Amino acid sequence: MGLFRNWIDGFKRAEPFGSTPSETLPDGDVEKDPDSKDVVARDVLTNSVAFKDEQGHVHVLEEDQVLKRKLHSRHIQFIALGGSIGSGLFIGSGLTLAHGGPGSVMVAYIIISVMVICTVLSLGELAAALPVQGSFATYAVRFIDPSWGFAVGYIFWINWLVAYPNDATVSTIVIRFWDRDEVVPRGVWVAIYMIIMIFINIFGVRGYGEFEFVATLIKVLGCIGFIICAIVIDCGGTPAGQYLGARGWHTQPAFLHGFKGFCSVFITAAFSFSGTELVGLAAAETENPRKFLPKACKQVIARVIIFYILCLFMVTLIVPATTPQLTEQSGSPMASPFVIAIEMGQIYALPQIFNAVILISALSVGNAALYGSSRMLHTMAEQGNAPKIFKFVDRRGRPTPALAVSILFGFISFLVYYTDGETVFTWLMSIAGLSAVFTWGTICLAHFRFRRAWIKQGNTLRQLPWASPLGIYGSALGFVLNVLVIIASFYGNAWPMDESEMDSQKRAYTFFENMLSLPIFFILFLGHKIVTRSRFVRFSEIDVQTGRRDPVPEEVLEKERAEARARPLWKRIFTAIF
Repeated sequence: MGLFRNWIDGFKRAEPFGSTPSETLPDGDVEKDPDSKDVVARDVLTNSVAFKDEQGHVHVLEEDQVLKRKLHSRHIQFIALGGSIGSGLFIGSGLTLAHGGPGSVMVAYIIISVMVICTVLSLGELAAALPVQGSFATYAVRFIDPSWGFAVGYIFWINWLVAYPNDATVSTIVIRFWDRDEVVPRGVWVAIYMIIMIFINIFGVRGYGEFEFVATLIKVLGCIGFIICAIVIDCGGTPAGQYLGARGWHTQPAFLHGFKGFCSVFITAAFSFSGTELVGLAAAETENPRKFLPKACKQVIARVIIFYILCLFMVTLIVPATTPQLTEQSGSPMASPFVIAIEMGQIYALPQIFNAVILISALSVGNAALYGSSRMLHTMAEQGNAPKIFKFVDRRGRPTPALAVSILFGFISFLVYYTDGETVFTWLMSIAGLSAVFTWGTICLAHFRFRRAWIKQGNTLRQLPWASPLGIYGSALGFVLNVLVIIASFYGNAWPMDESEMDSQKRAYTFFENMLSLPIFFILFLGHKIVTRSRFVRFSEIDVQTGRRDPVPEEVLEKERAEARARPLWKRIFTAIF
């Protein structure tokens, strides 16, 4: 009975840290206790208890309505990596190979990898310095424009809100690899999927972190196993006994369908990395973001090269772009170039195993969707941009009302029983189709402006917990590449590859289906700006101090950097990769 009562009590409102005399202090005001450095103040953007130092800078001591800090280094590292390994890589890459050929695939994914690395490093610097709730949405409000932060926050929230039920249907498609006659109704699999997701998220951020750790470990092992297996297949060491070499590059032109084919691959490659930004949201629930975030972000570089570029290169060697399965069974595991490559080697047990890896990836995306959508809705409420009820956080650190909205929205996944269900999902996803690109572009722009404001206000890079090795040049390059993705998306949808086979009505339908998120973003942006009359934040007005958690003296940072430089070369290389 005691355990049950404790479980029920966990859903009650979290007790504030210390005392917050809201009746005497309005939001954002700061007052220093005469006997201590503690401050009984609340910041509306970070929802944090803070103090003022002798120079008048505001620093975070502890959060008020606490999102529990239960994520450790291993969780953050695997969240940073696992967010970019999913069905976009395992299944979506098949269609890109068919549309653009192996040359387009490699060039596009390398360019997008550079863009994602620039973005993640910029996010790492921001999150290490300011591990605030809402991450990039909060950075946009403070460093760019409140209306921009409003639009980015809502587009991101809609994207992950819809991704949850959509991923439930993807899981049923993956399961059809084993149950091709649909002996078990799809609705049963949807119900099982939802029960698993709810069970994981009952345990709060720790449940999210532990599941991502296990799921990412399985995905990483799957990728490593595939690379080894692909080398054996390519060299003719399988039951098929045929040496393939670079057959995938010789059986057809390396670049198919010209520039339009490349644009198609470029767009899909960008969307396949969606989820890498979630590590920023997790920073507010991390024990030591100053140390954990930089390490996780730096390791993304080597891991993207190994698990994306190397995996796809092996795929292009084995699987010709003209393979019928890539287009005839598009969207299903049977169209996965990874599964096709293994089947070509006539290793009949491995496709079953790799399909299980794809299923785990789908569950991981659903878990990330619940986490991302609930945390962003909570942040929007904290900023005054969503109903106040979503500010509620229970004693276990769960934003329960926000999480409940995401879970309830998942029930539309039962639309798999209706013939028009796919159309409904397509249009729902189109509302936030460019969400990842808007988010990444915002991170790069926010980092550029943060760094400029940091220097202009008399600070040095040595005072930052960690600085992106690419600096503002990396964030500028990342921003430009994100803009190029939007341009390529516009071009690719306005003049699609198969436009000669489409009438004007079909072309218009396809264009708006894929580009709807662009006008919606600017409607949100302009609507908020008209209502609130917000303006672009000037460099002199940018607050680079509020939200810093337990600032570390510069001497301590220098000592840590010196210790890192003193490590043997092999250890530095090993740490950078693993």
